[in-house]
Amino acid sequence: MEGLIKGLVNVALGQDEDPREGRQERSSSSSSWAQVVSGDKDGDEDRRRTQRKNEGQQHDGEWEFAGSRPSRRPPHVLQQDGYERNEGGGGGRQVYNQVQPNSKEEEDNDGWETVGKKPPRRQHKVQKDQWGGYKRPAGEQEYSEDVGVATDPSQEELSDLSQACSKLWELDLNRLVPGKDYIIDCGEGKKVYQRGDMAEGSLFSWLSDEVFRKPTYARFCSLLDNYNPNEGSKEVVTEEERQEQAAFIEEISRTAPIKYLYKYLSEKRVVSGSFEDFKRRLESLWFDLYGRGGSHSSSSAFEHVFVGEIKNRQEQEVSGFHNWIQFYLEEAKGRVDYQGYIFPRRRGQIPDSETQLLTVQFEWNGVLKSVSSTLVGVSPEFEVALYTLCFFLGGEDNHVQLGPYDVNVKCYRFGNRIGSVFPIAET
Repeated sequence: MEGLIKGLVNVALGQDEDPREGRQERSSSSSSWAQVVSGDKDGDEDRRRTQRKNEGQQHDGEWEFAGSRPSRRPPHVLQQDGYERNEGGGGGRQVYNQVQPNSKEEEDNDGWETVGKKPPRRQHKVQKDQWGGYKRPAGEQEYSEDVGVATDPSQEELSDLSQACSKLWELDLNRLVPGKDYIIDCGEGKKVYQRGDMAEGSLFSWLSDEVFRKPTYARFCSLLDNYNPNEGSKEVVTEEERQEQAAFIEEISRTAPIKYLYKYLSEKRVVSGSFEDFKRRLESLWFDLYGRGGSHSSSSAFEHVFVGEIKNRQEQEVSGFHNWIQFYLEEAKGRVDYQGYIFPRRRGQIPDSETQLLTVQFEWNGVLKSVSSTLVGVSPEFEVALYTLCFFLGGEDNHVQLGPYDVNVKCYRFGNRIGSVFPIAET
């Protein structure tokens, strides 16, 4: 009641700024491909926060019910001591859970929480019962049957990287179908430099429960909580996490995109030796740690590209984070706030619920990613195959065809490793 009276007095005096907002405007993060127009004013101010039921997270046997809305708390430094390190729960997994503040202003005793303007979403179930088994020794793992489709590259594909990438798209048998396997709402568009939330709701409004029963998807998800989100924080990899990595590589190696990748690289004499040797090289390429942000063993290609990192330099910004599965899970947990799609730089197709190549803006844990692109609904094995192929046989810019999309697969090297790789929609 005291807060309400103070608010009314402030309004009467013209001091209507909510002291709890704390949202700080940030200048646009730099991007090698974003055309930032300077001098333009920020977009409309964020609408006032509304109140809604705090749905939180629940557990029901083998399912985890992910929370229903993004957090709109003020930006804050994501220091390691701001995370709870949970080494319980079986097998010594190190899980970093964001510590939520115990502020009376943010959560009242009656169960209501002051949050952003996003409307409530239905809770989504993520099946996790089999994930614990992925930490078991290699001899105790159960894998899918090898795919029974032709994966030999043609001469035309061997002479044209774009045709090879197009073939990978065709071989992605686990790719999801928009409207059938998931539903997205792109909201409204904006320029890269604009601030303000142009999305009334979340990007993902529904995902089929069957998706996380797919073996490669489930094993991919089990890897996502193995990392500290702060760029420069040294990663500690347990033996069980290494087993998860090896199990993921083994699982995707039974799919058509990875088999095609191996045969293609063998024909090009990029790799030699057996398929087992190739799987070990693939695991090393994506999971071996290297230094980023001045710290030793603080990053990997997998963490940067698929999980995402937060730079804590002059100004915080999200780095990497180009995977739609990670986006879905973090959005469901309330850590991602989708703020709209980015208008095509030239005359291009406005994205809709059927679009599978999106350029978007969002906040992750209160830190802005001014522009990010991702392939929506593609399988983990497809992305690993596509990005590995472009890393070994392409350059920094790789103009290829992926189904109906003209794409530039941007590939940055970090010495002899993948620094970053992501798709850019071409018009």
